[in-house]
Amino acid sequence: MQKKDDRNPRGFRDRTPADRSGARRADGPGPGGFRREKPSNVVVGRNAVAELIRSGAPVDKLLVSGREGSIVAIVAEAKKAGIPVVDATTEALDRASYGERHQGVVAMTAEKAYSSIEDILAIARERDEKPLIVVCDGIEDPHNLGAVIRCAECAGAHGIVIPERRACGLTPAVTKASAGALLHMAVARVPNIAGAIETLNDAGVWTFAAEADGVDFYEADWNLPCAIVLGGEDSGVSRLVRERCDFTVKIPMYGKLNSLNVSTAASVLLCHAARMQRTGV
Repeated sequence: MQKKDDRNPRGFRDRTPADRSGARRADGPGPGGFRREKPSNVVVGRNAVAELIRSGAPVDKLLVSGREGSIVAIVAEAKKAGIPVVDATTEALDRASYGERHQGVVAMTAEKAYSSIEDILAIARERDEKPLIVVCDGIEDPHNLGAVIRCAECAGAHGIVIPERRACGLTPAVTKASAGALLHMAVARVPNIAGAIETLNDAGVWTFAAEADGVDFYEADWNLPCAIVLGGEDSGVSRLVRERCDFTVKIPMYGKLNSLNVSTAASVLLCHAARMQRTGV
């Protein structure tokens, strides 16, 4: 899927007069060497990141370049707190810090605290409803993840499960794309999705992998505790995850294209499952 860039409908990049004259702006690096403002969820520098971790605030991930000096202690505290630590190049940290002095470490804060799978199941019990959960196996685009969260909230789902690595976390872009739904949705972040599927199976939740070679989704029985497993934009549901799922379902395509956007597929499956759970038909 093509990502939006900063071009206007005529194909020209929007620039200020200062940009066109080659002058540098003073608020963070952007395309072509120009500077942009650092997002509020980016924390840079050893002291600032160490204080962030000690505060207990939700942190999406930690980027580090080299592991010496106080960075060793910061990484240890991050791992103790369950925060994913990603080794990155100095150039990558320069980009992530928007030109600010990062001292080899950058933290990305989460928009809200993460929940656990048990928290999600508890929400279903409190509502006296069959669990309806969405499992995202590697969705990387924040707009897609935000849209999935919005669909899940509208369908009355009890929570979302996302992986710690190689996937999008709860960034400001996700919050915006969810149109506020993230505020009402429990999101669990797990070390790996295959393990999460086993946890759900042990809890009596039936798992449905959405893949093109499954049975038509309207032929499946959704009137039971269920989790819908959606794959990444390009890779789909991974083989290991799919092998652990109870069923594989598909949305029939009658046009010339062979697939839907992941958030659109989520809306179709979620609304059908929610209706069947509530009506039995």
